[in-house]
Amino acid sequence: MRSHCKRRNGRCRLPKQVDHAARRAEIAEALTRLTATRGLEGVSLRHVAAEAGMSMGLVQHYFKTKDEMLLFAVERRSQVYEERLKARLEAGELPPTPKAIFRAIMAEILPMDERRRGDWLMGVAFLIRAISDPLFAAAYTEGVPQLFELFALLIRQGQEAGDVDKSADPEHEAAILWALADSQGTNIVMKHRTPDEAMSTVDYYLDRLFGSAPAG
Repeated sequence: MRSHCKRRNGRCRLPKQVDHAARRAEIAEALTRLTATRGLEGVSLRHVAAEAGMSMGLVQHYFKTKDEMLLFAVERRSQVYEERLKARLEAGELPPTPKAIFRAIMAEILPMDERRRGDWLMGVAFLIRAISDPLFAAAYTEGVPQLFELFALLIRQGQEAGDVDKSADPEHEAAILWALADSQGTNIVMKHRTPDEAMSTVDYYLDRLFGSAPAG
């Protein structure tokens, strides 16, 4: 049987295992950081390689084009959001109520700090590309309705718990909440409002929505 070990100084050393998923994630994070400071159009594969501390050839091994990188980064962002929310729920840091989950989602979406600002600007770059590229348009068309469905589900759960008025339309309320996140995120990035002011508006609306059920 042929050995796959490499010998050095007479000793057998197994080749180092490469975590390909971790490397792809590192590249995506590098793209996100650069997009937040340069804008997507000002970023090249060479820039991403330097930011990630990798060779140009290694980056191209995982992503042939910047578009491939962008598509992966945006899809991964949704997975990371879900993982963070799940971890907070499992750790007991977040009450398992529809209102608390809504607030956590909104706080994660909004560009409250540099990390989330980078994520937000990645989303903007993705939207711009989706206008003219069918591949990106298809991914965008799939992702946004899923978020709306989650929002509507949380509102229905609030209605079942007696926290949201039964007359509220979950689909319309979901659209309003997304529009609220979209507008407040833009205001934060453009420095028209502070992150705290934006979250105050989110809290104002959530307090009205989840406190509107009639007593009794």
